Amino acid sequence: MPLDERTRELLERYRANGVRPTHELTPEEARANLRRRRAMATTKPIEMASVADQVVAGPGGELRLRTYRSVADEVLPIVLYMHGGGWVTGDLDTQDFQCRTFASGARCVVVSVDYRLAPEHKFPAAADDCYFALEWVAENASSLGGDPSRIALVGPSAGGNLAAVVAQMARDRGGPRVHFQMLIYPITDHSYDRASYRENERGYLLETADMQWYWRQYLAQPRDALEPYASPLRASDLSGLPPAYVVTAEYDPLRDEGEEYADRLSAAGVPVIKQRHDGLLHGFFGMTAEVPAADAAVKDAVRALANAFAARERSEDADPAERSRSASIRRG
Repeated sequence: MPLDERTRELLERYRANGVRPTHELTPEEARANLRRRRAMATTKPIEMASVADQVVAGPGGELRLRTYRSVADEVLPIVLYMHGGGWVTGDLDTQDFQCRTFASGARCVVVSVDYRLAPEHKFPAAADDCYFALEWVAENASSLGGDPSRIALVGPSAGGNLAAVVAQMARDRGGPRVHFQMLIYPITDHSYDRASYRENERGYLLETADMQWYWRQYLAQPRDALEPYASPLRASDLSGLPPAYVVTAEYDPLRDEGEEYADRLSAAGVPVIKQRHDGLLHGFFGMTAEVPAADAAVKDAVRALANAFAARERSEDADPAERSRSASIRRG
C-alpha cells in the first residue's frame, strides 16, 4: 500500500528541520541527529509510580540502568529494554517515552539498559552489556518488585538485534529463563541482498547506505559479521528460544530479514506472531504522536506483551501442538 500520508508529512518535517541521512554524518553528528528527531516529537510523558536511575559494575565498567514502575507495591513482570540506534546512537533518554508506554500499558517493570556504543566500543560490547543486564535483572528481581519467572526482552532495530542475541546467549549459556521476546523491526543479518533493501534503498528515513554505515561502526573486523551474536539469523539452531512477537514495517530495508528470522523461529518450533505494518517505515514506534497508524501499531505490541505475561500459567499447561502455534498478521 502507499506510504502512510501522515508519515510522509513527518518525513518532510524532518528534512525541513535539518535531519540528514545517517551515512553522511560522524557518530557524534548522528547522535545529535537522533536527539533532534526526538525533540520534534509532541508526546507527553506518561506518569509513573517511580523512575529510578542507577549505575552497576558491568563487564566494561559502569553500566547505567533506568527502572520504570507504573504501579507501586505490586509484584510485576519485567521487561529488559534495549534501545535502538544502530548500536551507535541512542541512550536512556531517547526512548524514555517507549519505556513508559510499555510499563504503563503492559503493567510491568521496565529496566532500560544504557549499553556501550560503537564505534568507541565494538562488537560484542553492546551484547555483553545487555546479557549482563539480563543476569542482573534476574538476580535483583525481588528488589525491583518484579517476577523473575516473567522476564521479557524488548527492543527496536539494533535493540531488536540485541534482544534476539541475548535470548540466544541465555539459551546457550544456561542463563536466566526468558519468558518472551519482542523484536521490533530487528536487525538480524549482515546482508543487503534481500528485496526490502532494494525496494527501500533510500527516501524512507533508514536507508541502505545507513545500514552499511552502522555495520562498519559496530564490527571490529569483517568476519564478525558471520557470528550469530552479531547476526542472529546466522545461528545454526533456533530451537529452545522463548516465544516471539516480531514486528516489521513495509517501507523498511530490514523488513525481510526480520520476517525471515520469525519464519526460522517458527520452523524451529518456537511460538511466533509475525506482524507486518503496511504503509509504515522503520522507526515508527517513535512517531505515535504524529502518525495515528503508528500509534495503533504500538498499542498492538503493548497488548501482545500484556497478553504474553497474562498467559504464562495457561501456556505452561497447554497442549504442545497449541504452544507451537504461529501466526502472521498484516496491518495496513
